[in-house]
Amino acid sequence: MKAPFLFLFCLALLFPVSGQQADPSKEDSIASMKAAVGFFRSRLSQGGGYASEWTLEPFRGFTEHGAGKTVFSIQPHGTTTVGLAMLRAYEATGEKEFLEGANEAGSALAKCQLSSGGWSSEFDFDPEYAKRYHLRTDLDQGDTDPGKRRRLSTLDDNKTQSALLLLLELAMIPDNHSHAVIQEAIEFGLDSLLAAQNTDGSWPQQYDEAADPNLEVLAASFPEEWSREYPKLPYYRYATLNDGNLVHVMSLLLRAHKATGNKRFLDSAKRLGDFLLRAQLPEPQRAWAQQYDENRHPAWARKFEPPAISSIESMGACEALLELWIASGEDRYRATIPDALRWMESSQLEDGRWARFYELETNRPLYCEAETYQVTYDGSNTPTHYGFKIDSGFGRKMERMRKSLEKSREKHLEQQAGPNSKEAWEKRARDFRGKAKQALSLQHEDGYWLKGDRIDAREFVKRMTDLTSYVEALSKQ
Repeated sequence: MKAPFLFLFCLALLFPVSGQQADPSKEDSIASMKAAVGFFRSRLSQGGGYASEWTLEPFRGFTEHGAGKTVFSIQPHGTTTVGLAMLRAYEATGEKEFLEGANEAGSALAKCQLSSGGWSSEFDFDPEYAKRYHLRTDLDQGDTDPGKRRRLSTLDDNKTQSALLLLLELAMIPDNHSHAVIQEAIEFGLDSLLAAQNTDGSWPQQYDEAADPNLEVLAASFPEEWSREYPKLPYYRYATLNDGNLVHVMSLLLRAHKATGNKRFLDSAKRLGDFLLRAQLPEPQRAWAQQYDENRHPAWARKFEPPAISSIESMGACEALLELWIASGEDRYRATIPDALRWMESSQLEDGRWARFYELETNRPLYCEAETYQVTYDGSNTPTHYGFKIDSGFGRKMERMRKSLEKSREKHLEQQAGPNSKEAWEKRARDFRGKAKQALSLQHEDGYWLKGDRIDAREFVKRMTDLTSYVEALSKQ
């Protein structure tokens, strides 16, 4: 027997389905953001710095390489991305406490900036820890001899790039134009980064001095032979694409040019683009390696990273070149991408995935044995800590790249500018409405979000970004 309509109507009023729940208000969303930032600043901050994740009280921070109550991470997700999330929240709302939190993160980065201008993976303001490093603040005090102290700035895993990006964005805020700590840190950091650019436009994975002006500019080529045995050579001076190093540098340079109008950043980005063009290997593999030695041959890095063509880094190079084409309008940076896409298409494995590495010239997939790390053609027993095969998401990236190439530069610039009408902002609000609801529903009463049983910086950045996008869209309607 069917329930009477009136009864069903009453049930709907008492127990609305999720699609009928009221949309999060702008005020509730901002209150959630304030609670999250307030918790991070008051309970997790270490001089403005943040770890990557924390155990619940007593709060103990973890980074990729360490753990402790006072350690904080430079590598995303940590101080840099948490600070950027706070800054974006300020830009969307004008709430000063968000800017204060972002400035604290920027000041923490300034205090642990190395004398070479960049950053390492993590830091700790404990004096016993800090004395291992030669910092920019040491230079300011006349201490110019690093001795055995560490000062290598690293571009690995977006460490120095993300730190400079946060400081750059903070420096451009009108209220921060007189913030000496931030202004001095970004000027020193960008000057040092540009000085470390090689004559061919590349960067090493790590740097502690200006580049050698006598380095020969060479096009990449295949070595006559390469050893299958790991040579245990230092590789941090090699021109390195691995982990998106140069993609992040490209984005930083183009953002610096757009923000400041200073042509030297665009010139540097073009030199980097010219390196990527030269680093694209000849047929039959019109793609890129993870890293190149001084002869611009693909080279060994770690024991599970042999000289090879890399699918992931080839996609990264295409992304960097596309970004440069959009910014500069110079078609030569776009022209070589289709060759790389054709190589990617021809290199798909039978199971629909891609290998991370392909043997030089033969294009056979390369792997490493799990126990011995010996180079092999057999991908059935590889180390689990490293992705030797890439899933179908790589194919979706290829499709997006193809569609990007079909668009005009003007269309790309229009999309980068963001919504420009009431209707477009209303659509943006609808797109983020569900994510905002989820952020509010999952937030702990103290203001944090959990990932598993830990407070997680990545989760903070994700939820804050979703709420910020939603609030901004509501404000623009």
